[in-house]
Amino acid sequence: MGKVLKERKDVEEPLTWDLSAIFQTEEDFNASVKEAESLVLAIEGNYKGRLNSAEIVNQCLDQLRKVTELFHGTATYAYLAVAENQANAENQERNMKLSNKVSELQSRLSFIESEIIALDEKIIEEAIESSKDNSNYLSEIKRSKKHRLHPEVEKALSALSGVLNSPYAIYNRAKLADMDFADFTVEDKNYPLSFVLFENEWEYENDYKIRREAFKAFSSKLQEYKYTIAATYQTQVQKEKVIANLRGFDSVIDSLLFSQKVDKELYHRQIDIILEKLAPHMRRYAKLIKKTHKLDEMTFADLKLVVDPEYEPEISIEESKKYIRDALSVLGEDYLEMIERAYNERWIDFVQNKGKSTGAFCSSPYGKHPYILISWTNRMREVFVLAHELGHAGHFYLAQQNQNIFDTRPSTYFIEAPSTMNEMLMANYLIKTNDDPRFRRWVLSSMISRTYYHNFVTHLLEAAYQREVYKLIDKGESVQAGKLSSIKREVLEKFWGEDVIINEGAELTWMRQPHYYMGLYPYTYSAGLTVATEVSKRILKEGSPAIEDWRTVLKAGGTKTPVELAKMAGVDITTEKPLLDTVAYIGSIINEIIALTEQIENHNQ
Repeated sequence: MGKVLKERKDVEEPLTWDLSAIFQTEEDFNASVKEAESLVLAIEGNYKGRLNSAEIVNQCLDQLRKVTELFHGTATYAYLAVAENQANAENQERNMKLSNKVSELQSRLSFIESEIIALDEKIIEEAIESSKDNSNYLSEIKRSKKHRLHPEVEKALSALSGVLNSPYAIYNRAKLADMDFADFTVEDKNYPLSFVLFENEWEYENDYKIRREAFKAFSSKLQEYKYTIAATYQTQVQKEKVIANLRGFDSVIDSLLFSQKVDKELYHRQIDIILEKLAPHMRRYAKLIKKTHKLDEMTFADLKLVVDPEYEPEISIEESKKYIRDALSVLGEDYLEMIERAYNERWIDFVQNKGKSTGAFCSSPYGKHPYILISWTNRMREVFVLAHELGHAGHFYLAQQNQNIFDTRPSTYFIEAPSTMNEMLMANYLIKTNDDPRFRRWVLSSMISRTYYHNFVTHLLEAAYQREVYKLIDKGESVQAGKLSSIKREVLEKFWGEDVIINEGAELTWMRQPHYYMGLYPYTYSAGLTVATEVSKRILKEGSPAIEDWRTVLKAGGTKTPVELAKMAGVDITTEKPLLDTVAYIGSIINEIIALTEQIENHNQ
């Protein structure tokens, strides 16, 4: 554990992703950018000022789909090259140049929506009726009509999109390229530290001296950057406020929920119910960790510990294939084929290296294949992470086979349902493979400490913090580093009560996640997992009819709203019942873990 991270050039190539499936050479990438540019100029020349009939509108949108595919491929390629190594200047330059070029080209295309919105409603309806491929795109334009600005303003905003998205890029640069973590020392021994090492290894370290010292050293480095990151975040939320005002929304939250196609009731319910109803269950779980690890006190720095640290199996990348294959085989032959290809064709970047993006994600360029970033640590929990990312991959793999590029991506509200669903399938499979009480406890506690803690606690508490920030921004106030830290501390203290000490440095957790630069993303993890929990219970009970319904949902992509997608899978998210059922389910798992712990301890006496 705690190896010094290699430079990207020194890692094993078979364990990296192969971006040549998008573009084989730099010349191919540049040719695609040129093709996009030519097509944009042709669209502008042929259609600007001429979108006056349903037929011409659809002709124009058919061309726009082709451009969008080109944008998608080039942007994904440039972004993934940066994600594998944020310190690579050549990749950064390519990404920045592309971002500026795409902003310029999208600005030229902004006339399309502006001219369509100005059309008579009958012409828009006729265009919707006469093209299945463009109907959802057109319906969305119709829905956003009252929030559209003057065409020249839309053009200016589009031209500025690269600049307006810069807070996210600056945040990542500060976090992954500039922050240089020194080694920390425990009992005269030095240990290396970085963002990746802390979040993938030291947070889970069983030796409390090493774990808590790592937390201190990590927090100390965050402290040095808090004013810069706070200014970056203030720029982000201020931008969102200005745009919300310009577009006539009552609040930033209304503005950000508009694109998710859900109302405020679903958003607030998700946060309020979990803060109130889940907290007592998670506090009991924290007490159990304190007891099994014989800790003097339970602190925020100890929350990532597992109930049975000596039991977690080590697992190689090669060994992970069997678990992934067997657990997800219920989803069909084509899904299994995708998993085989993911391993064999290097869709997955497994290695750890300096400058690599933290966490894990999946990116799916249209018409190519998905790519997954993960930092493999040879721990069994990575199998859950990989299953999660393959959930995103499988979702877009199926959606792209069944929908055009306008229709593949569902609302952010639903985006985490397929990924967390795979974690549930993994847990359900593992439980069936072994009836040993200690193994069962390990699987159940993995569900709590990984699947539910990650989605229902970590990200949900981000959402609760984020909501407070937006309330202040809507009142016309600003948020500085001190204020952000105090909001985060209040949220953590409210949830954990007296059962967990929120030690110094915990309040800086607001500096760790990129999600705050992605709108109201954090709460959607628990929203997706609520749907996934209910559907996975249905699969256990009903088998293949439930699986077929779920596959239909995955194939639907973005053609339905979150409420409609959930309903197709047999879940009604317009009520609080699925959420209350999920919280109760989490409570029942924790009860079983506590009972199994007593059983194991009694057996060992």
